[in-house]
Amino acid sequence: MMDLKWDAAGLIPAVVQDATTRQVLMVAWMNAEALRLTRETGEAHFWSRSRGELWRKGATSGNIQRVASIWADCDGDTLLVQVAPAGPACHTGAVSCFFREVPAATQD
Repeated sequence: MMDLKWDAAGLIPAVVQDATTRQVLMVAWMNAEALRLTRETGEAHFWSRSRGELWRKGATSGNIQRVASIWADCDGDTLLVQVAPAGPACHTGAVSCFFREVPAATQD
């Protein structure tokens, strides 16, 4: 497998994108085991930094993400995981975790 650049904790950020609409759904972290499981099962697995454990997206909600492809960026330090989502990606129930726009600074 290609050389990936893992951080000091052995993690790499994974941007998750809908393979059909190209909408960015979420950003999560993977360790080597999460990436291995994702590749072997075809379902997205991640590493929870807060819980310190592996998790399969949709294990409790049913909103699994079937993986269409995985891409590494030019530096090998970020992954793009393209998926076919079975439901909302965000724990709030929103389709994407990116639903809050940061307003532009006002000019005085």
